[in-house]
Amino acid sequence: MADKRRRTRSKVDDLPLHIKDQVDAMIADTRCTYFEISEYLYDQGFLVSKSSIGRYALRLDKSAQRLLEAQEQTRAIVELIKKNPDADYTEGALQIMSGELTKKFANAQEEWDEMDLDKAARIMVSLSRTKVYKDKVKADLAERTKVALEEFRKEVYAELEGVEPELCERLIQVANRVAERLEADDN
Repeated sequence: MADKRRRTRSKVDDLPLHIKDQVDAMIADTRCTYFEISEYLYDQGFLVSKSSIGRYALRLDKSAQRLLEAQEQTRAIVELIKKNPDADYTEGALQIMSGELTKKFANAQEEWDEMDLDKAARIMVSLSRTKVYKDKVKADLAERTKVALEEFRKEVYAELEGVEPELCERLIQVANRVAERLEADDN
């Protein structure tokens, strides 16, 4: 299984950079055929078959597609941050990672079939622990926030109740609205 993980190289990868750049440009130009690219390389003194160029082009296309997907995910996260700067972005990152892992599993059926049951079980347990830990941290944070808001209310009453009763009441109302929003977000 370790041998399957090494990187694929083609004759195109070994070309001088200026020639490889020209090949990449020709592949991007859909008017050029792999045969024409192979002829260009032959004229430059390199013997590369059209099928080798085709395999290289497929690999290049997959890399470009992964890059576009990563850019789109980054763009979506940036937009989410702009619209909601107080959001929990770990959830979004976990969803992206889960989606990518799902793609990886779907495309690696052979490796998945060869995986030991014990290893698959350990991965499943690890994912479950991560979820439990995340939920525990979220619950702990919610509890700490409730305690902090209650302490805030007590401090406001102690400092302002006799001196500025109107301000005291307004601050307590703000604290109550924040608490209500937090409870709504938890549900």
